[in-house]
Amino acid sequence: LAIDIFINNHPKAFLHQLISSQLDMDRLDYLRRDSFYTGVTEGSVNSERLLTMLNVCDDQLVVDSKGIYSVEKFLVARRLMYWQVYMHKTVLSAEFMLVNILKRAKFLTTQGVELPGTIALKHFLNADYSWSDFEGNPHVLQKFVLLDDFDVMSAIKDWSSHSDATLSDLSTRITHRRLLKIRLQETPFEEGLSQRMAEGIKEQYGFENGEEKYMLIIDKVKHHAYNSKKGHINLLYKDGRTSDISEAADQMTIKALSEPVERYFICFPRELKQLL
Repeated sequence: LAIDIFINNHPKAFLHQLISSQLDMDRLDYLRRDSFYTGVTEGSVNSERLLTMLNVCDDQLVVDSKGIYSVEKFLVARRLMYWQVYMHKTVLSAEFMLVNILKRAKFLTTQGVELPGTIALKHFLNADYSWSDFEGNPHVLQKFVLLDDFDVMSAIKDWSSHSDATLSDLSTRITHRRLLKIRLQETPFEEGLSQRMAEGIKEQYGFENGEEKYMLIIDKVKHHAYNSKKGHINLLYKDGRTSDISEAADQMTIKALSEPVERYFICFPRELKQLL
């Protein structure tokens, strides 16, 4: 029964919407929990009020129209939490550094370099799985669930003293919390910046084999507080009509929250900030 609800095979479609939709119980839970533990009060939502306003119409989860302001508060809180917590510049720098550390470790492993690590982590460093393997091979998933934060962080502590300068430097930055400096902005960075920063890193560290790509990250992030293409939050009016919340004529805030927000960022060693 639980699996049927989860994969949306249950005849009562609204049960799936309760656990996976634009206004589901998981989002209500993590917003309040993360708001409490991070101290970001803007993420607090009145979940009791929202739960009271939930209803079912034509087998679809809806919100009574008088709860529109509670939904608006929920969407605003979600956007604020994403930009102040989940996509905060420090989080972005650390996250992409971790990705590059694992990429470097994977590269070294393919070159025959023996790296310390747990059995679970070393399995994936040596294996070459594709996304289809994760979808179709249960044995891959069984091995993957053996991985956790401790596998990665214990390996990074060991790698901080490795002979490979790139792996060692990035690992030490993570363990000592000396993250790559990050700059965010609303527009793409100027042409030529990537090449200028890459050349500066090569000169600073004496790289000769393309290692600078691990120390320079130029990317963008996007967040949708409300994406009607991935589901709707429908309002139920007293006359029985339903409509998407973004179509409520007097709710300009919700219309604005329906638009995606993009931020461009660059991460680089802070010793080279003069090149930016």
